[in-house]
Amino acid sequence: MTTTLFRHPRIHTLAAESPIDGAIVARDGRIVFVGEADAAREFAGPDADVVELPGAAVLPAFHDAHIHSGARVLERLGPELRGTESYAETLELLREWAEEHPGDAWVMGGAWNANPWNDGAPDRRDLDEIFGARPVLLSTIDGHAAWANTAALELAGVTDATADPDGGRIVRDDAGRATGLLLEGAADLVGEYVASVTPGQLADLLDEQQDELLAMGLVQLTDIDDLEVGDAYLQLQREGRLRIRVHKMLRDAELEGAIADGWRSYDGDERLTRGAVKLFSDGALGPHTAHLHEDFEGEPGNSGIAVTDDAELRALTRRAVDAGIAVAVHAIGDRANTRVLDVFEEVADAARAAGLRLRLEHAQHLKPRDIDRIAGLGVVASMQPTHCTTDYPLSVQLLGGRATQHYPWRSLFDRGVTLAFGSDAPVEPANPFFAIHAAVTRQRRDGEPAGGREPEERISVREALLAHSLGSASAAGLERETGTLEVGKFCDFIAVDADPFDAEPSTLWRTQVEATIVAGEVAFRR
Repeated sequence: MTTTLFRHPRIHTLAAESPIDGAIVARDGRIVFVGEADAAREFAGPDADVVELPGAAVLPAFHDAHIHSGARVLERLGPELRGTESYAETLELLREWAEEHPGDAWVMGGAWNANPWNDGAPDRRDLDEIFGARPVLLSTIDGHAAWANTAALELAGVTDATADPDGGRIVRDDAGRATGLLLEGAADLVGEYVASVTPGQLADLLDEQQDELLAMGLVQLTDIDDLEVGDAYLQLQREGRLRIRVHKMLRDAELEGAIADGWRSYDGDERLTRGAVKLFSDGALGPHTAHLHEDFEGEPGNSGIAVTDDAELRALTRRAVDAGIAVAVHAIGDRANTRVLDVFEEVADAARAAGLRLRLEHAQHLKPRDIDRIAGLGVVASMQPTHCTTDYPLSVQLLGGRATQHYPWRSLFDRGVTLAFGSDAPVEPANPFFAIHAAVTRQRRDGEPAGGREPEERISVREALLAHSLGSASAAGLERETGTLEVGKFCDFIAVDADPFDAEPSTLWRTQVEATIVAGEVAFRR
């Protein structure tokens, strides 16, 4: 039984307001003492290993409450279109990639965003010219639309005559021909035919990713991808290669199988736990498919897409709760959030009695009355602060001056709502300090907009750190295990090069992790 004493003059436990000049004592992966250095040495005993921690401060390790860790590694296998400013630039990057990566395997990846383009729109014929008969399916940066070529459409049996699926739209030109642009559920028509990597390859990719995550101070993930990713994490655990902690969600299409297999939310061990079923209420801002009470500005007749209709959303939610499975619903638009809360009202008592957390994933645009409903129902707001800043100024352009609150962290926090912060990577960078900066300043990393977008919704450094640690733990039913540095909890923490409590807010995103400790052992040192 190894006892380790970690010494540092500035330990922010987040369980107390003030930092401690002292030490943390770990035994069997958990904290057994936090306090003054001399008392810690006496408690630990003469045989304890002593580690002098680097950096300016110590903080609880981060928990990303919403990350697509499988998509993050798979995206790198295809072309990278993130940040292109024109359609011409996008096509040129695709030509270069095709020349450098010949073959006949599916082409995936993309992360494209057409909103800045003013010289063209995704068209399958352009992909045909570049890739020929090689099937291509390129997702938008937010994953709510995809661009397919003719070969991919043919493999999936999608023709000009194919009807729009429920919760999706096949974009067509003026002549009624499918352009290859598939919105929301329409992308699944092709996506189910994609030949991806083998389970072993996926496990290896996730293993490599752990080094990056630990270097950012991320020790716990709530993974939003399908159970193929969960199986890869199980493989890593069996092989002794799982170095982080994973709280694994499942998708709506996997619900019945999970119930049959006895899935129960919060079951698991210290490394791998089971989470909620992830449902979808609407789309996203990027492809103009977020579900709104009022039409998008300048787009009469387009108020977004209800990806799952009310009856099915109600049935799936009730089915999950009755089976002991928590529910998390993607909801970005204000109408989408209203619809989800209508459903949550019907199951809130049953979920509370079963100890299940109901979660709104994103909760970006809310009617003021719905903020009060979130608080009253005890719903967790799982939010990604960098969305607020990277969506600017697009969200202002698309939503205008309607009576809706946007990314209202202050309003939610003041009403006692549990905020659980994450990244939504690979949509956004996974670095938690980018999120802390966005939450505290409501500015992009380039300082725009001046003064911050709707600065009245800013929160403090302490509140932001808690949302990215204890809040995320609470959303996963893990608040007794992690999230603050207290006796009995996992000994998971980070040492950073600058104390965020003392830093100029505009510099918070530059904070570097000097060391990451997982279960009382140094897992990363810069």
